[in-house]
Amino acid sequence: MGRVSDAKQRLMEAVKELIWTGSYGSTTIDDICEKAGVKKGSFYYFFDSKADLAEVAIEEDWKLRRPELDSIFSPTIPPLERLRKYLEFGYNLQSQIKAKYGAVLGCPLFSLGAEVSTQEERLQKKIEGILDYKRKYLESTIRDAHAAGVIYAPDAAAKARTLFAFYQGLLTDARIRNDLEVLRDALRGTYELLGIKEPATVSA
Repeated sequence: MGRVSDAKQRLMEAVKELIWTGSYGSTTIDDICEKAGVKKGSFYYFFDSKADLAEVAIEEDWKLRRPELDSIFSPTIPPLERLRKYLEFGYNLQSQIKAKYGAVLGCPLFSLGAEVSTQEERLQKKIEGILDYKRKYLESTIRDAHAAGVIYAPDAAAKARTLFAFYQGLLTDARIRNDLEVLRDALRGTYELLGIKEPATVSA
């Protein structure tokens, strides 16, 4: 059973890396099996298709990442501190990724979602659901900041959508330019969108 479980995990790790560093369309099942060191027959033992594998892989990845985000966005932490910690976490993650792969890769969910949105409905819905959940972290933070009188944002959901789109746009731009410096102004821009005058940058 250990060998079987390991093969499934290696397939999930392989598809995440290949799609994130390349693209969904260019990644074949043969590529995934070669990267994972798994025979093609074993692939079909676990998964019906590439889309099926990708869906399971991003769900498992989300389960691993969610506790860290829960910690960053803990209600016990002041709202603006949550935002600062989140943006620093994002910068540091992208820095580690660039050191490993030689490129800024941005958000894997946005990259994949933009590519498959008109092709793989189940996969698109999975990505949409996770992104909606992530945006809720910002919404609750903005709601708490408004309640504390730190900012004026009576429509927390609308402000969260704007803020989320801004940050994901920065991540995408950083990927396109392969430039971490794009992310330096994430906190300053966030403050501006929230009507906070204090200038800030994300530091390494």
